[in-house]
Amino acid sequence: MNAAQSIAGRRKLSQAELDMLVTAHEKFVTGKQGGKRASLRFMNLSGLDLSFRNLTDADLSASILDGCRMVRTKLDRASLFGCDLRKADLRQASLQRADLRGACLRGANLSQADLTQADFREGQIAIPHPRKGLDTVKHETRNGEVDEVNFSGATLDGSQFTGVSAFKADFSDCSLRGAKLSGANLKEANLVGAILDNADVKGANLEGANLQGAVMSGVDTSTARVNGAHMTGALTTSTVEAVNKARELYARCLANQQWCQTGGKEGAAARLDGEDLRPIGDRLKGLRLTAMSAKGACFVGMDLSGAQLQGANLQNADLRAANLRGADLRGAKLTGANLTKADLRQAFLSPLPLGPERKTLGNLAAARLRYAMLQTADLSETVLDGADLRGADFTGARIAKASFRDCDVGQAQGLEFGA
Repeated sequence: MNAAQSIAGRRKLSQAELDMLVTAHEKFVTGKQGGKRASLRFMNLSGLDLSFRNLTDADLSASILDGCRMVRTKLDRASLFGCDLRKADLRQASLQRADLRGACLRGANLSQADLTQADFREGQIAIPHPRKGLDTVKHETRNGEVDEVNFSGATLDGSQFTGVSAFKADFSDCSLRGAKLSGANLKEANLVGAILDNADVKGANLEGANLQGAVMSGVDTSTARVNGAHMTGALTTSTVEAVNKARELYARCLANQQWCQTGGKEGAAARLDGEDLRPIGDRLKGLRLTAMSAKGACFVGMDLSGAQLQGANLQNADLRAANLRGADLRGAKLTGANLTKADLRQAFLSPLPLGPERKTLGNLAAARLRYAMLQTADLSETVLDGADLRGADFTGARIAKASFRDCDVGQAQGLEFGA
């Protein structure tokens, strides 16, 4: 299909015309007067700007959107069926359950986009006749194409990639839990640190793919092509030993809670260094684990929301995609911990008072906080020296007297340093 054919029969919209249609659609979505659902099918919108707009449920089927700016655009449940989205900028866009069947996204930037349950599979595309336009349409089946797309830090849980070509695509630090990747071409794809729990990779081509440090619990690669794939440090399903030990480790956690409740008279502070705690499931949620030691322990994807972890030692712990929302981590040691894609919203990481003149500071020095959610967290006086903050969101967080030495704060969001 040449460029002339692809643009033939498609009406070119100006930015002003597009803005007007989108404004009416935004009124429609929010139930305001004068609202009208946007029908932007078979349009040529190349190079236009839709950033920060709300196109939830809009129909953009078979339109040309190459080079479009769509930063943080809301496209939940939108139909982008058969669209040309080459080199489009969709950073942090929300595309939950979007229909992207047969779309071409080659070279697009979807870094940190939310593509939960999005559908990238093949679709039948209507190609208008070069002269007769839409009066004479021929249908051709096209596979979804995401070659060389930047999905770094994106959320692709439950997405449909069956048979899709994702050659050399960047899925680093992505969440692909339960994604359907059977028969997909992931040759030479970057999946470093990707969370692939229970993803289906039957018959997928993973030749030369980089899966270093990927989380692959419940992933069966027996029918995938894995020649030359790098899997060093990949985290697989918990061992039988870890599963069998879960009850004993949970008992230690309950003893820690008892120790807190009785002022140290009963129970004891838990020692969990180097343990795989994933088989415990969500039973640590809201537990009192003050002064627990879990250096180098594995908490990947666990629910620790509301847990009391004051003064806990979590040095070098693996807390990727862990839910620590509202957790009390005052004075906790998190040096070198991996908190990529962790949820730390409303968490407390401020100092822990130990007496009239004494306090222990929260320490996240050299921690990995890529794409971590820290909105409205309390980070007062916290040490973040040398931490990797790329893509982390600090919107509304309290950062008074926090130390950010040797940090690249330019790649974090929402950091506002007062006078």
